[in-house]
Amino acid sequence: MEAKAKLRYVRVTPRKARLVVDLIRGKNAEEAMTVLKFTPRAAAEVIQKVLKSAVANAAQKEMGDVDTLHISRAFVDEGPTMKRVRPRAMGRANTILKRTSHITLILSAKK
Repeated sequence: MEAKAKLRYVRVTPRKARLVVDLIRGKNAEEAMTVLKFTPRAAAEVIQKVLKSAVANAAQKEMGDVDTLHISRAFVDEGPTMKRVRPRAMGRANTILKRTSHITLILSAKK
């Protein structure tokens, strides 16, 4: 049985979020919470929120205690990109890309 949590349209670039997700992939849920708590990246706070949601979903499904859960799959997909314009010298303009992410965590119980 699996418990899933998704957070979509997060204003964190996928590249930066993947660095944090790679730290917790395959770990048990309690250890992953500790790793995220002490990771100094901005994406860690967002991913910790998703992990807490996945643990709550597992509790709702009565999959067991937090000690028995581990992260079976974790991935970050790219969401839509907001395009903004920045004025530059001599009437020119540069585009600023504000990227978004879709973060998915899937927990399963150890056997």
